[in-house]
This record gives sequence, C-alpha cells and structure tokens, in this order.
Amino acid sequence: MRPLIAVPGRRSPQVGVLRFSGTIMAEAIAEAVWAAGGEPLALHGPDADPAADLVARLGRFGGVVMPGGGDMDPARFGQSAAPESEPPMTHDDDLDFGVVDAVLTLGIPTLAICRGMQVLNVALGGTLIQHLEPGPVVHRGAVHDVAVDAGSRLAAIVGAPTVPVSSYHHQAIDTVGRDLVVTARAADGCIEALEHTAGTVLAVQWHPEDLHATSPTDTALFVDLIERAEKYVTDGDRT
Repeated sequence: MRPLIAVPGRRSPQVGVLRFSGTIMAEAIAEAVWAAGGEPLALHGPDADPAADLVARLGRFGGVVMPGGGDMDPARFGQSAAPESEPPMTHDDDLDFGVVDAVLTLGIPTLAICRGMQVLNVALGGTLIQHLEPGPVVHRGAVHDVAVDAGSRLAAIVGAPTVPVSSYHHQAIDTVGRDLVVTARAADGCIEALEHTAGTVLAVQWHPEDLHATSPTDTALFVDLIERAEKYVTDGDRT
C-alpha cells in the first residue's frame, strides 16, 4: 500500500472547475509524489482553526510535502512588509506553521519546498530576505546550478556535487533558524537547502516537482521521501 503523503492545501478564492473557493494542491507535486510511490492527499485547514489537531491528524500519514506558495506575513519574523512583498494569506500561514510544529513533534519524514523551506526557517526563529535584487543568478523563472555540501544528506540523495534546479522565488533565507544546517547554495550565495538536525526534514529552495519527470536529482528527492515514509509507517524509523 502506498504511504499517505500530506500536502497542505493552498486556499484559492476562485477555481475554474468549482463554483466557489477551493483548497488546492499543485498537480506537479501530486504527480511527483505518485510517481515515487506515494499517495498524495491535500490537507485541509478548516476556517475556524487551520492548525487544530494537526498532531493527531498528521499521525495518520507517512510523510509530508510542504509546498511552495505566496509570501508569508513578514510580521512572523519581526519585520514590516517590503514594497515588493505580496499580501499575506493568513489562513495559509496559520496552516503551514501548524504543520511544521506537528511534523517536528511527530518526527514525520518531510520534504519542504520553496515557501515550505522559508516557513520551516521562520518557525525555528530564522528570518528572510524579503526581496532578492537582480544579480548574477536568476531566481525567478529560471534553471540554475546549486552547489551541494559534501557529506550532507542531500549529497547522498542526489549523488552529485552540483545540480541544476528549477527556481521560482523572490525571497530567501537570511538568518538560519535553530537546529537547521545549510547544505546547498547558489553561486551568488543564496541558501538553497536546509536540513534539520533531527534528520527528518529536508528543505530545498527550488521546485523539484517542476522537473521530476526528467531530472534524476529531483526525482531522487521524492523517492527518498517515500522510502522514509514507508519506514516510518512500518517500523517507526524516525530518520
């Protein structure tokens, strides 16, 4: 049986095939999880309290993918909004921060992507650069190389010191949160991957779902998550 993989849903005020608002999951993430052997399920955050009972609810799952999305409220890391920052989605922020708390409490295998990595960092006391100025590396809507630290878990997964990644973000990690280790950077120094010292959470700034069907290194991230999820549900392996 495929392990259940929770993907926090994004709240959309309008979806073409629905009459009203929707809780949605990126199809590319669903396809990447499915291709790796998992069963992707969108995690609903109820209106009354998006973070309610997440420890109990996520206890049913083998793994979690923290997806990309819009900018979080900069008040979460003690700043006022920069002119380039998008209006925050309070519901998505509440749900995502609740999920991070739950996965760290339970030790659920987790892959955090783009905004997901940023939420993880802020939840653990880190801060963000609210807007990356144009520079030698194009981070929004481009493919660029990332240098992976030798000896890291990420290096063992992707099997290469440098990997091409599909990038779409204008914010980035600034101060690194507690219990997080930087394991990859772009050529301009932008932090591209974080690993939690507990060994259960791997986070990347890029979007591995974009190229999962053609990029072996991106495929490997989802295969690793599903393998860890299978161990988690069968024998309680927390790493």
